[in-house]
Amino acid sequence: MEEILSYILSVQTLVLVLVVVLLKTSIKFVPQNQAYVIERFGKYQSTKEAGLNFIFPFIDRISADRTLKEQAVDVPEQSAITKDNISLRVDGVLYFRVLDPYKATYGVENYVFAVTQLAQTTMRSELGKMELDKTFEERDVLNTNIVASINDAAGPWGIQVLRYEIKDIVPPQSVMEAMEAQMKAERVKRAQILESEGDRQAAINRAEGQKASVVLAAEADKEEQVLRAEGEAKAIVAVASAQAEALRQVGEAAATEEGQKAIQLDLASKAIEAKRAIAKESSVVLLPDGATEASAVVAQAMTIIQKMTKGS
Repeated sequence: MEEILSYILSVQTLVLVLVVVLLKTSIKFVPQNQAYVIERFGKYQSTKEAGLNFIFPFIDRISADRTLKEQAVDVPEQSAITKDNISLRVDGVLYFRVLDPYKATYGVENYVFAVTQLAQTTMRSELGKMELDKTFEERDVLNTNIVASINDAAGPWGIQVLRYEIKDIVPPQSVMEAMEAQMKAERVKRAQILESEGDRQAAINRAEGQKASVVLAAEADKEEQVLRAEGEAKAIVAVASAQAEALRQVGEAAATEEGQKAIQLDLASKAIEAKRAIAKESSVVLLPDGATEASAVVAQAMTIIQKMTKGS
């Protein structure tokens, strides 16, 4: 009886172990962003994605474990010849990810190696379409063209190329020296252009300053002449007004008896002065009769004054 019990226990234990082994081999936990390619009897059966999955033990097996994350692969340095026959050393970095695990497993033997080799050949092809200067100036265009060409060829492999970045472009030493000389000449040229522009601007500023100075001097002289003319005109008007006022007052005074007497006295004084001046010029002076009267003296003085005026 004990033997039967021990036998039963051993059988149960064996069954339990077998069940545990079967469960362990049939239950598969697929990590996030990964996929398991399952084969049954050596033939593709299914693709298990992230989460809890079941397979038949001893019948199904995991043929490939494919990551769906973006991968970065270093593209080794290689030589390439540009359109203008310049040899370059170029290397880069390729970024891609697996879209279809089935194609990545059965479409190509080693998709990483295949994509890397494709990137190298495509890069050589694209560089052969460009001149040396363009390879430095249009890296973005070169990268875009390489990605487009690789995606066209890598479609059957279930691979999508996201980016291609050129890390370094190294031309030959002779080309480097020529480029350095060219850059030096360009810098000298820019310096000379800037210097000449500075001289031209300085000359323009000086000319404009001189022009402004002349204009300001002319305007000041003009204003001075205008002010002087206005002052002279006002002075003339003032003098004429004063003379007119003096004549008006003289006329008003002359209209009176006292004014007539004053005029006669003034004329007599001027006549005497005139005779004195004539006496200096000539030793003989003829006077009419009755020259002692005041009216005669005045008349005689006026006559003498008129003669002197005509003579002068």
